[in-house]
Amino acid sequence: MSKKILRAALLAIALPLAGCGADGLPPVTSVSKDGPAAGGAFPAEGTKTEGMPAPFGEPQTAAAARDVIAAPSVSDVMAPSPLPEMSWGSETAPVTIVQYASLTCPYCRRFHKDVFPQLKSTYIDTGKVRYILREFPIGKTSGAATIALRCAPPEKYLDLYGRFLDQQPAWVSQEVRLDAIYAVAQQVGMTRAEFDACRENHVMIENLKWVKERGRKLGIIGTPNFFVGNKLYKSVLTMDDIRALVEQPQQNGDAAAMAAPPARAD
Repeated sequence: MSKKILRAALLAIALPLAGCGADGLPPVTSVSKDGPAAGGAFPAEGTKTEGMPAPFGEPQTAAAARDVIAAPSVSDVMAPSPLPEMSWGSETAPVTIVQYASLTCPYCRRFHKDVFPQLKSTYIDTGKVRYILREFPIGKTSGAATIALRCAPPEKYLDLYGRFLDQQPAWVSQEVRLDAIYAVAQQVGMTRAEFDACRENHVMIENLKWVKERGRKLGIIGTPNFFVGNKLYKSVLTMDDIRALVEQPQQNGDAAAMAAPPARAD
């Protein structure tokens, strides 16, 4: 067995749980410009803290019942969403990578800064990977920023996503600071009127809740988490990890089946 095949086969069981929401990672309330301190993470969905606020203001406790699919299929992972999938790359790419992310997560920031540019140039732009980014906001502050993110024009979504991550020290805090969040959103041309109206778009907010709830049912408990095919990786993937997965798609179960996009819900 080659080293690449062995690495791809072991990724699903060998990767450490690292990221926002993984057990054993203590919460912090701020982030340095270079990312989190070793072992640090923002307060996270699914921790044992009782009464932790959920993304859009509803109460969330660790005791909340969860309906989790034990072994999700590709059809489960790619179930049509009430919101358009935010995706990049060819819809006929042989491999699809789905990332669940929270805007307040420093590990998502690290992945976007250190790994995503090479992933994009090497695999997304060359038609080898379709990359889908799904919202999994953790905490009220992330929820408020996620609402603004979804109100950006689709062509500016990835730009604003990156700005929110890059500028975490300027707007992330325990209390929701709408002015600080808007200061980031306006950098892509969003007006204050559009920003405020977005927060009143209850249909869109309910649809965002659906996106997160689907993530929960698929086994997502923190960020960043990734699906490649029907396999879930609860860790920050490196470029070497991605290379092993993409170049050995036969190791990813029915990953190739994800090349055919499902019908979208309007």
